[in-house]
Amino acid sequence: MTMTQALITGGAGFVGSHLAELLLARGYEVRVIDDLSTGSAEHLDAIKAHPEFSYVIDSVMNRALMAELIDRADVVFHLAAAVGVRLIVESPVRTIETNIRATELVLELAAKKGKRVLLASTSEVYGKLDKPLFAEEDDLVLGATSRSRWCYAASKISDEFLAKAYYRERGLPAVVVRLFNTIGPRQTGRYGMVVPRFVCQALEGKPITVYGDGEQRRSFTWVGDVVGAMADLVERGDAYGEVFNIGHTKDISIGDLARLIKEMTGSRSPIVLVPYEEAYEKDFEDMRRRMPDIAKVHRLIGYKPQVDLPDMLQQIIAYYRATAR
Repeated sequence: MTMTQALITGGAGFVGSHLAELLLARGYEVRVIDDLSTGSAEHLDAIKAHPEFSYVIDSVMNRALMAELIDRADVVFHLAAAVGVRLIVESPVRTIETNIRATELVLELAAKKGKRVLLASTSEVYGKLDKPLFAEEDDLVLGATSRSRWCYAASKISDEFLAKAYYRERGLPAVVVRLFNTIGPRQTGRYGMVVPRFVCQALEGKPITVYGDGEQRRSFTWVGDVVGAMADLVERGDAYGEVFNIGHTKDISIGDLARLIKEMTGSRSPIVLVPYEEAYEKDFEDMRRRMPDIAKVHRLIGYKPQVDLPDMLQQIIAYYRATAR
């Protein structure tokens, strides 16, 4: 039996490193490319010595290298992207270039060889849509181009259109997943990710900074559930040409999240509200609630989240306590 070879772009990142571990456990040969701009080689420490694992520190924009890596792969998981609200607001040019140019290159090279591709997109594409649940066929509602906050969503929407176009016109077997607030060990709060930021603030006794009024609600999904769904979807021929939400069915207000983390860490940190214009930029826009409709992915692969928020937080807190030593 020939071993399936997987290439993960952005594989030294939070989600990518967990995906690499899962694929190795499932019997894949795994290669990772990452420029370490937001990822870390340390995320790969547990698998660096694995005989079926290798990694390259380079840019996905290195066309000659990517052509070689994709040629050797059976399936490409394209996760390399600008991530985190803070990074996106502060570096919109980098966001657009990374997300659109790199995706275009990956799809073009994969289409030449008919390689399977999974493209990681985001719940950000739903923008200011106001519905109890967001479904894959819903309209996407973004703010004005004067608000750099929306450049990430716009770039990911372009990525999705590209993937669909390559599927329809070139027969590229591509599937898109929209991820909703994935959390777990190794995630950094450096770029605005709320859970690791709160956990680190609580453990260090610093003020837990809640942006806005804290009433905005989010659903959080365990990284193990997310990468499991990715690996399952890429094996399904009837998933190609489709978009799937991957998220959790329960949500929490950001204020309650801060209080829960404070309680679970035994922290004496005060919880402080910070206006959006201080945290990000003037006229920053945020969504009040963002919940996925996961009926489509459940029908196809039986996906349903296995880990609830308190258990996720317990493991994340334990991770940060261990790494702080």
